[in-house]
Amino acid sequence: MNPNDVFNIRIEDFNYPLPDERIAKHPLAERDSCKLLLRRHGGHISEHVFKEVAGLLPDDSMLVYNDTRVINARLRFQKAEGGSTIEIFCLEPVLPSDYALNLSSASCCEWLCFVGNSKRWKSGNLTRQVSIDGNEVRVSAERVRRDGNASVIRFSWDSTDATFSDILLAMGEIPIPPYLNRATEQSDTTDYQTVYSHYDGSVAAPTAGLHFTDNLLSEIAARGIPSRQVTLHVGAGTFQPVKSESIGEHDMHSEFIAVSRDFLAELAATDRRVIAVGTTSVRTLESVYHIGCLISQGKWTGQVPQWYPYSSDHPGLSTEEALRHVVSYLDREGSDTLIASTRIIIAPGYTFRIVKGMITNFHQPQSTLLLLVSAFVDGEWREMYDFALSNDFRFLSYGDGSLIFP
Repeated sequence: MNPNDVFNIRIEDFNYPLPDERIAKHPLAERDSCKLLLRRHGGHISEHVFKEVAGLLPDDSMLVYNDTRVINARLRFQKAEGGSTIEIFCLEPVLPSDYALNLSSASCCEWLCFVGNSKRWKSGNLTRQVSIDGNEVRVSAERVRRDGNASVIRFSWDSTDATFSDILLAMGEIPIPPYLNRATEQSDTTDYQTVYSHYDGSVAAPTAGLHFTDNLLSEIAARGIPSRQVTLHVGAGTFQPVKSESIGEHDMHSEFIAVSRDFLAELAATDRRVIAVGTTSVRTLESVYHIGCLISQGKWTGQVPQWYPYSSDHPGLSTEEALRHVVSYLDREGSDTLIASTRIIIAPGYTFRIVKGMITNFHQPQSTLLLLVSAFVDGEWREMYDFALSNDFRFLSYGDGSLIFP
């Protein structure tokens, strides 16, 4: 397709009225008791309960989850006794840049952060005393440099027995979405994590997965439907509205992904229908296809560019060809895991290469996530959202879910 057709998409065409009372401020007591909208092939829409999803999945399905875990990314420091509170929101690791290495750092590390009340912090270090395993630890934050709207912050602490992960657990808060318009509560510590979360790194939950329970996962497995995991560490950019008139002017955020070599080989050979749990799983799976295409062209540099899927020189390989290029690349590198970052934007006009079904929540107006859903259902997103609004569905992160097919 002509890339200009995508660049010129007007974001105002993806607006809809969302009253505040329709935004779920808390999840239901039972995760899988929420509503589920089912959109079948051809556009037929019906209402169900999420715990019925095991019976609604096609027999030839394969579910793919994002196993990222939300970190306590919001830290609060006070300038002095009775002074201003400075909020530091950790976005992504800088030094070390690897998530696992950074979180296991002892004594110091650096992160790219948003700084709240930044004007009150003009110079000097911020400090705070925290208790870790019964020991008092002094934590300092130093602004190293500014980076656009964010800052690189060096965190240091006076205990080599404590890791940065320990620091976050001791003094950080789960960063619930800003549109909830409330403070983080103790219940969010568990409510805002999927039951299968494993790898620390996200600053927002892959919320479609919040509806799953251990029992529901067992039901799905009992049907003979395999489940696989990928990792995408969700960044704060997922909440950014598109502020430009056309999406061609929107700068897509970068996110870390990791996919095992064995799963990629399985994907290349499977005839199962891949059902992605959440838009983050969609972005990961579709990015893997484009990584294979970049490798085939000798253009792979570690990140999938935002507009590569729409470029005129895209080779358009088959899914199997692209995935086999990735597997061969990993074998040459002697690696059992693909580690990369992606900036792709999935918008109407995008051709899906791997994902054949999607479980997702109901997204903010004028968001890149709504663009992704629209691309998946060939522009027929409004019918789904009108149905959900007319039938008292709950919206956004703690809201109800949908199972959709193109």
